[in-house]
Parts: sequence; structure tokens; C-alpha cells
Amino acid sequence: MASLINTYQLKVAEAGCDEAGRGCYAGPVFAAAVILPTDFYHPLLNDSKQVKEKDRDLLREYIETYAISYGVSMVDNEEIDKINILQASFKAMHKAIAKLSKVPELLLIDGNRFVPYLGILHKCIIKGDGKYANIAAASILAKTYRDEYMKKLSDEYPMYGWHKNKGYGTLIHRNAIEQHGLTPYHRKSFKI
Repeated sequence: MASLINTYQLKVAEAGCDEAGRGCYAGPVFAAAVILPTDFYHPLLNDSKQVKEKDRDLLREYIETYAISYGVSMVDNEEIDKINILQASFKAMHKAIAKLSKVPELLLIDGNRFVPYLGILHKCIIKGDGKYANIAAASILAKTYRDEYMKKLSDEYPMYGWHKNKGYGTLIHRNAIEQHGLTPYHRKSFKI
């Protein structure tokens, strides 16, 4: 893997932003915003989908220890059904940015679209979580926080397999919906 770029070296306070859980049948969407120091480095840091679960947990602790600032937020399934998943993803990112202790001058957004936040300049980067260290860090935080949340929900509804599938539409999850119906955590607006 090529080394991720830490663009903070350009002396602009920037935050990387990413979300997790957009394509799920159940649960919230989580987002994170992360500002990293100029010398931040970890050899395992990458897009969260490319990192093993145990390594994501190690990275989460490392990021939370060494980041200049980070924020993590969520928008629940009921809000997703009201405003749609794309708008809910933007809202979760906005809430995460609002939790930063330092106001960034630039937002690096994973993906191709974003709703501007408080006039802060932003740049959308397709597959940015595999290119920029601060977006990769946001990817790790959003994913680990969401996974942890879905594991707790799985204690309440074990038949859906959320401790493993995290609310995504696996065969076990689809079969459980067919057999047991929807829970209060399912997205009614999800189109299969």
C-alpha cells in the first residue's frame, strides 16, 4: 500500500471526514471528523474496509491518543427514514465536525458530494479514505464506533446477527427479517 498523505503538512488546519453504515438495513449512520498532527503515522492506517477488525481497534486507540482533535456522531434510523440516508450522512458529518475542539480551515470529505458546513472550505475526494491519513483516521473511528453500537443492539436482537453483519444485508439478516419481521432499529426506507 502506498503511504497515505498527511496534508496537514501544508500548514492548514484540516479535518478528514468519513461515515460508516450508509448501506445497512438497520442501525444508525456514524460519521467522524479528525484533525491529525504533522508527524502522525501508523503503518496499519488505511481505509477501514481494508483493515482487520482487531487492527481497527488498535488504530482507534492510537488515533484517539494522538489526534489533535476528533469528533464522532450518529444519526439514527428514524431520522434516516425522514431525511434519507445521503442527507443523514451529511448531518452526521456536520455533528462530528461540531465536536472538534479546533475549527478546521479545510474539510476533506470522503466521497463525491457534501453539504457545506458553516462556510468552511471543503474538498470531496473519491476513495479519499485510501489516500489521506486524516480521512482514513475518520473512517476508522466511524467504523469502530458503529460496530461497537451494533454489537450492543445485537444483545437485544441476537437473531439478526448484528454482532457479525453490523446491520448489513447478509443472508442471515435477510432470513431473520423474513422470519421475525423488522425491529425498531430497521430502516423502513431501505430499498432492497
